[in-house]
Amino acid sequence: MSVKRRSLRRKYVSILSPILLLLVIFYGITYGPVPITLSETWTALFSDGNTFQKKIIVDIRLPRVLLGLLVGGCLAASGALLQGVMKNPLADPGIIGVSSGAGLAAIITMVLLPEFGYLLPLMAFTGALFTSLVIYLLAWDQGASPVKIILAGVAINALLGAIMNGIMVVYSDRVQSVLPWLSGGLTGKGWYHLEFMAPYATISLLASFLAIRPANLLLLGDYSAKLLGQRVEIQRFSLILLASLLAGAAVSVAGLVGFVGLVVPHIIRLLIGDDYAFLLPFSIVYGGILVVLADTIARSWFDPIELPVGILLACLGAPFFLFLLKKRRILS
Repeated sequence: MSVKRRSLRRKYVSILSPILLLLVIFYGITYGPVPITLSETWTALFSDGNTFQKKIIVDIRLPRVLLGLLVGGCLAASGALLQGVMKNPLADPGIIGVSSGAGLAAIITMVLLPEFGYLLPLMAFTGALFTSLVIYLLAWDQGASPVKIILAGVAINALLGAIMNGIMVVYSDRVQSVLPWLSGGLTGKGWYHLEFMAPYATISLLASFLAIRPANLLLLGDYSAKLLGQRVEIQRFSLILLASLLAGAAVSVAGLVGFVGLVVPHIIRLLIGDDYAFLLPFSIVYGGILVVLADTIARSWFDPIELPVGILLACLGAPFFLFLLKKRRILS
């Protein structure tokens, strides 16, 4: 892709992003089993009345939309960082085991320690961080190469999945409350969950902007980065740690939502290139847009049932990514 063409695409994406973001937020707030008009939305948001529409928007839809933006942004940022660190466009917090680590910690909390449910976000964080540390140590051999990290992550992912299944078999009487979480989604989420997640997600997302320069330098390769005076292993571990925090924040509230961290950064990379000064913020924005849009469709189009957004994203994301794999030859 020529420099001029890439610059033009970045300009178009920059103009389109806020428009799409506002449209998706409006769609998520107004569309559902109870349609709400533009005038009713304006009245509900900016009047002092206590109407039925205001209760729906303020108490149910608005916090869910905000949660969707944060969850999608965190997952997309995590995937973008991991893809740069691993030098692999297929890297993703779900594939290398980070999400499974957060998931196992969350399941232990929900099934074995339900009285500590208020610690769920912290436990998910802890699980993601511990898993990242284990993967990094297993891959270490006078340095941790991206290939070894991915292979160790795949093995850990399989092991954690087996442990999660084992817990659900042993405690089958408590599984019903966990199944929606395993499917991934924002069903029943409100301001309480947003207050839980927002501090972790906001800090992690802000910290991710400090990772733009190290991520760009790692794209040059370890040897070139070292020649430029970079401490490659420390930077790689720091970025993996940050990606784990981002994934843990999302998993703690939305469960095991897949494909956002895989598909969104890759599509943005195809459009505007590898520069993280553009790739990271656009991935965050479009990750949020994708989750809010998918969640609105999942809770509205299949009425009277509400489809978990994780299932919808998997059904849409897997074929789409296979199409990209075939047409774009992303591994070449």
